[in-house]
Amino acid sequence: MKSHWLYSPAAKRKLWIAGIVILLLTVVAELFIKTHPHFEITAFYSFHAIFGFLSCVVMILFAKLLGFFIKRQDNYYDQ
Repeated sequence: MKSHWLYSPAAKRKLWIAGIVILLLTVVAELFIKTHPHFEITAFYSFHAIFGFLSCVVMILFAKLLGFFIKRQDNYYDQ
C-alpha cells in the first residue's frame, strides 16, 4: 500500500521551507505597511509575527499536556 505524499521526507522538507518563507514574508511586509498600534507593545517591530508564533507554541504544549491527562490505554475498548 502506497503511503500518503505528506509522509515522504521531501514533502516534509518542502512544507517546512514554505512555512519559514511565509513567516519571513510577514516580517518583511511590516517594513512596508504603516501600522496604527493601539497599545505600546504592538508598536514593536514584528510583534504580531512573534506573538502568533508563540501562541502556536503554547497551544501545542497545552495540547500535549492535556493529552497526557486524558489519554486511555490501548485496550480501553476491549475491556
